[in-house]
Amino acid sequence: MPSLNVPFTEEELEGVRAAAAAEGKSLKQYLHDLGVREMQRKQFITGASAWADRLREEFDDAFPDEVPPAERPGGAAAA
Repeated sequence: MPSLNVPFTEEELEGVRAAAAAEGKSLKQYLHDLGVREMQRKQFITGASAWADRLREEFDDAFPDEVPPAERPGGAAAA
């Protein structure tokens, strides 16, 4: 399995060790999980943004006062 050597300053390493200990994990497991969580977070944000984009027009029609003035039909003058 591939592995990485990641340099940390003493202060950084102390902070990472403390965070791992707070979660009850080894340093290796904590750093692994951190990378996986970030990947999952990015996937979630991409999906949530796509979902919001699909529903934006319906939401704007249902709640016209919530549409930012610059995005309203007629632009800022419509406000």
